[in-house]
Amino acid sequence: MKTTRNFARGSLAAIAILSASSTVSYASPQDYEFQLVSAEVKQGPDAEVSVRLVDKRNGQPVSDAVIFTTRMDMAPEGMETMTTPVEELPSGQAGTYKFKTNLSMEGGWRFQLGAKVQGEGDTVAGEVVVKATP
Repeated sequence: MKTTRNFARGSLAAIAILSASSTVSYASPQDYEFQLVSAEVKQGPDAEVSVRLVDKRNGQPVSDAVIFTTRMDMAPEGMETMTTPVEELPSGQAGTYKFKTNLSMEGGWRFQLGAKVQGEGDTVAGEVVVKATP
């Protein structure tokens, strides 16, 4: 009788675990968003741009993403072919990614990013517009 009760409890626990794991929802790349820390950045050869990667489902920053694609261009000003290199810098804040670039002209700069988030199969892509000021 004791063995039967233990078996029943074990079976119920297994069913509960299996049903809980089958209801886990997985994120998609659209569940993430890049956000500028500051929309305005001082123009110049050592301009620093910081972005946050946020999980839109819970509003939490996403740490340890691997940024593997960056492109900075002046598309907002009608000059998409005007690009500038981007270099990733160390960031001291979780979920914030910092970059150095040369914002050679005042105006709008489009910053496109691609990242791999741990546990996600697809690439997270996004873009933000930075305003270079004198």
